[in-house]
Amino acid sequence: MKLKYILLFTLFFQQIYAQNNLDQLLKKYNDNTVPYISVNELVQFKTKPVLLDAREIEEYNISHLKNAVYVGYKTFKLETILNTIPNKGNPIVVYCSLGVRSEIIAKKLKNAGYTNVKNLYGGIFEWKNKDFSVYNNNKKETDSIHAFSKTWSKWLKKGISYYPKKQSNE
Repeated sequence: MKLKYILLFTLFFQQIYAQNNLDQLLKKYNDNTVPYISVNELVQFKTKPVLLDAREIEEYNISHLKNAVYVGYKTFKLETILNTIPNKGNPIVVYCSLGVRSEIIAKKLKNAGYTNVKNLYGGIFEWKNKDFSVYNNNKKETDSIHAFSKTWSKWLKKGISYYPKKQSNE
């Protein structure tokens, strides 16, 4: 009986740990077909990569990395990228909130022949958690980060989480 409780206790805490570990979260949703680039590596990158924001426009308008190009997730169009970035060898870093949606968009770029595409590990949340600046749609530095939802906001440790309140059907 005592062993049963120890086992349940262990499984419970393993589950909590897994939900609080970014590596585990990304392993759950991503297949690592696109290499990650860390925030620190991106900051030290020799040549400036093209930054692509793979979130929705509402998220981008609240907060984005400086000089990032909005490409969206649901609204993503490969043709736009082909016209904007004709050199398929250009360094490209795709990001979203944490790195899940950006991997999907980055895979589409790789499948289209882009050869130097990376996924920002931890996305804009990790960028802000490392104390780097983000900007709103008025090109002003902001501490507000669109956190997508209350559930996902737990990954943002610094800055101010913003997410829309659910609309009531009443």
